[in-house]
Amino acid sequence: MTKTGEITVIGGGLAGCEAAWQAARRGVRVTLCEMKPHRFSPAHELSQLGELVCSNSLRSNAVDSAAGLLKEEMRLLGSLVMEVAERTAVPAGTALAVDRQQFAAGLTAAIEAHPLITVLREEVTRIPETTAGPVVLAAGPLLSGPLAEHLQALTGGEHLAFYDAIAPIVDSDSLDREVIYRKSRWDEEGPGDYLNCPMDRAQYERFIGLLGAAQTVPLHAFEDPKYFEGCLPIEVMCARGADTLRFGPMKPVGLAHPATGAIPHAVVQLRAENREGTAYNLVGFQTKLTYAEQQRIFRTIPGLERAVFLRLGSIHRNTFVCAPRVLDATLQVQRLPDLFIAGQLSGVEGYIESAAMGLLAGINASRLVLGKELTTPSPATAHGALLHHLTASDPAHFQPSNVNFGLFPPIVGRKMPKKERSRFRAEQALALIREWRRTVSSQAEVGSSSTNPQ
Repeated sequence: MTKTGEITVIGGGLAGCEAAWQAARRGVRVTLCEMKPHRFSPAHELSQLGELVCSNSLRSNAVDSAAGLLKEEMRLLGSLVMEVAERTAVPAGTALAVDRQQFAAGLTAAIEAHPLITVLREEVTRIPETTAGPVVLAAGPLLSGPLAEHLQALTGGEHLAFYDAIAPIVDSDSLDREVIYRKSRWDEEGPGDYLNCPMDRAQYERFIGLLGAAQTVPLHAFEDPKYFEGCLPIEVMCARGADTLRFGPMKPVGLAHPATGAIPHAVVQLRAENREGTAYNLVGFQTKLTYAEQQRIFRTIPGLERAVFLRLGSIHRNTFVCAPRVLDATLQVQRLPDLFIAGQLSGVEGYIESAAMGLLAGINASRLVLGKELTTPSPATAHGALLHHLTASDPAHFQPSNVNFGLFPPIVGRKMPKKERSRFRAEQALALIREWRRTVSSQAEVGSSSTNPQ
């Protein structure tokens, strides 16, 4: 292909926006197709690009964590998602969380303002012929039926289903601040970024009793309950044992009451949804309970007795390709090298992981247009480790994954404590990404990473 080629990106979520941005930065024209506002998925409600659904948290910002390392690598590679996230961040301790509406607005403004990106607001039901240039399919895990059917026909690959749950959001003014206290885990200085609803043993046992007997929304006839282990509904966790929640999202460790020093039996944590602190998310409380049951049971949590729910939890079907059977490490479909798959559809889990796959797909799609050799980062980087998981896993047992150090190659010939291993991996990965950045950077880039192109 030549420089006259153009990339088509299908889907205006994090992966699609990042793919379009990376290609446009390298001087390649992009058409970004987004079906909203003409049609919405069951989980979306904003007409803007880059809408966050499950949570407003992008997880840890610490570089010696796998999630934090992935974000730092993205920053080094000129990620639009990371730039906008940092501008719209809300307090969340060591995590990076954003104001959803400001984040979506910022991402939309940047994409629409770029001179080489055209946003086409219409639903795509078939993957277009790639005569003009490559296609990046980033339609998300809720892609429309006809498009999913066409993808399966083109790839010959199996599509698997799992279920991603959404946690409730409550109005800040409806919280009982006489009961709830502010504290981040293990943080002895300052008030902390999280609100904590403490439970004693009797309150906890009553809560899990109600949860265990609660009514859930039934699955559709075509649905099979394959839940992603990293995002289990709270009632599913509860069914695994009386103390499962106390060792999971309701863990009280490091959350002694700042005034009394008392350590609760269990804790429900609330995280700010916006900069103003007017809305809070129930951390880890993704659920498939009916709306009526959510309000009845969650109002038994100390401090939430009069809670006003701004959004109730829900659960929806997600679709992804069996990546080891379908994709090359460049995110190209093995049978169709002009077709790239990015985002959760590629088989990763999580906002940042999805955006990272969009970033890689955008870089390689642009290189394909420009006649350059396609390339991938080392498996010892967070980006490369995710690619290795997608393409080197056993296809018979493939499941989506968040980034984690378990995906990285082992450290050979050195024994060190866990924290030291994490720091070592991070230092090695960032050095490798800086080296890889020199390979994929181009003097022909349009503008910089700024979201305000002139």
